Amino acid sequence: MLAELSSTNSPPQVLLEEIKYLINQARGHVVSTVNQKLVLLNWKIGKQIKTEIVKSTRADYGDEIVATLSRQLQVDYGQGFTRSALFRMVQFYEMFPNVQIVVTLSQQLGWSHFVELIPILDPIKREFYTEICQVERWSVRVLRERIQSMLFERTVV
Repeated sequence: MLAELSSTNSPPQVLLEEIKYLINQARGHVVSTVNQKLVLLNWKIGKQIKTEIVKSTRADYGDEIVATLSRQLQVDYGQGFTRSALFRMVQFYEMFPNVQIVVTLSQQLGWSHFVELIPILDPIKREFYTEICQVERWSVRVLRERIQSMLFERTVV
C-alpha cells in the first residue's frame, strides 16, 4: 500500500528538481560560511600567538608556548591544532596582516588555498597567485599545479 502511494503520489519532476536545487544551494552556502569562519579563526589564532610571543623576551619561549598550547588544544579539539598547524597560523597572520583583506579573500579562498600560499616567501609572487586564484576561482589542486609549474616565473619574469 505504501509503495503504491509513493509511486502514484510522487512529486512532479520539476518540483523535485527545484527542491534539490534549493537544498544544494543552501549546502553550498553553509560550506562557504564555515570555510570563511575557519579562515578567520586561524588568522585570529595566529595573531594571538604572535602577540604573545612578541611580548616575550626569551627566544625559546615561542617554541615552548606553541608546543604547550598545541598539546592542550589537541586534547579538546583534535589534530587540527598540532604544533606545525599553530605555527602555520602564525605565518598566515604574518603573511596577511590586514584582517579586511583576509575577510575578503576568505569569500573565495579556503584554508587549504592559504596553506599552499603561505610557503611562498616572495610577497609579489604570493600576491600574484592569490589574485589569480581568486579571480579564476581555482581549486586547491589547480593552485598547487600552477605553483609547481612555475606559472609566476613563466608569466611575470
